[in-house]
Amino acid sequence: MYEALLHRTADELVVDGPLRRVLAPHEEAAAQDAVGLRLLGTVHRLVLERRAGDLALHYPSVGGRFELDQAWPALLEVLDRHCDALSEGMRRPPQTNEVGRAAALVGGLLRVLGAGTLPVRLHEIGASAGLNLLADQYRYVGVGGTWGPPASPVQLEAAWTGAPTPLTSELVVVERHGCDPDPIDPTSTAGRTLLTAYVWPDQCRRLKRLRGAFEVAGRAPVEVVRQSAADFMTGMRLADGHTTVLWHSVMWQYLTNGEKAAVTDQVRRLSAEASPSAPFVHVLLEPWRLAAGAPHDFLVVAATWPDGDQRVLGSASGHGVPVVWEQ
Repeated sequence: MYEALLHRTADELVVDGPLRRVLAPHEEAAAQDAVGLRLLGTVHRLVLERRAGDLALHYPSVGGRFELDQAWPALLEVLDRHCDALSEGMRRPPQTNEVGRAAALVGGLLRVLGAGTLPVRLHEIGASAGLNLLADQYRYVGVGGTWGPPASPVQLEAAWTGAPTPLTSELVVVERHGCDPDPIDPTSTAGRTLLTAYVWPDQCRRLKRLRGAFEVAGRAPVEVVRQSAADFMTGMRLADGHTTVLWHSVMWQYLTNGEKAAVTDQVRRLSAEASPSAPFVHVLLEPWRLAAGAPHDFLVVAATWPDGDQRVLGSASGHGVPVVWEQ
C-alpha cells in the first residue's frame, strides 16, 4: 500500500497542489529524515482519529480496502483540508516501536547467555515506548521450539529460522531501563494512536502484535526516560551478581556522529569494567551496508564481556521477523 502511495506521490510532485504545499518545507531533507514515512504516518494518524473522511474507506487498519485510484483523490482532500495538522505532525520523527524486532533482541540474548545465567538488568537506548523492554513476556515460535509465556497476547509465529535457537537458558529480568529523546506512553490513548499510526495500515500482523504489546504494557508498564542515548549510558553501571545488558534496534541511523562516538565510548567503558561476577552484554539489530552501493542488511550482532567475544549471530527483516540464525 505504501509503495503504491509513495510512487504516486513522486509522480504527482510536478503538480501544483496540496501535496507540494505540504512537502515544500522538506525539500532539502536528508534521506534519514524519512519524509515519506512522516507524511504517511501523519495521514494514518488522522485516519485513526476519524478526521480523514472518506480516506478511511481505503485503510485496512480501520476496516477499509485499499485501491490506489480510488484512495488518491481522498488523500489529496485530506492534505488540503488538514495542511496545518500535517505540517505539525511531520516535524516529529517517525516513532516505530516495532515489536517484531524483539525476536532478534531476545533471541540474540538467549544465544550468548548460556546456562547458569545471572539475573539480567536490561537497558535499551532509543526505546520509544519501551515495548521491546518487555520482550521476555512475548511468545516466540521457531526452529528449535517455542519460548516465552504460552498465553502471551503477543505471539510471534515463525520468529526464528536457520540454526536452532538454544532455549535452555533461563532469562530472569530483574530491572528494565530505557531512554528516548521523545518517549511515548503506551498506556495512553494518544501514545497508542501515535504508535499505531506508524505501522503500515495494510500489515495486519504487525498491527495485531502491537495491540498485544499494548496489553502487556498495560499490565507491566516500563518507564522510558526522556534522555539522549549518550547521557543515558553515562549513568549506566554494572552490578555484581547480575548480567547487565544493553540492546537497541534500528535507531543508530538517527544519532549524530558525535553521539555515536559517545555511545561507543560508554560501551568501551562498561566492557573494561566487566568481570565474571558482573558481565556486560551488548545486543543490537541495526542496518549495515556491507559494500558500497549495496542494500542494507539488518544484522543481529552481539558482544559479551569480560571474554570480549563479538560476532554476527544472524540477519532479520527490517521489522525483525523472521530472524535467520547462523550456525
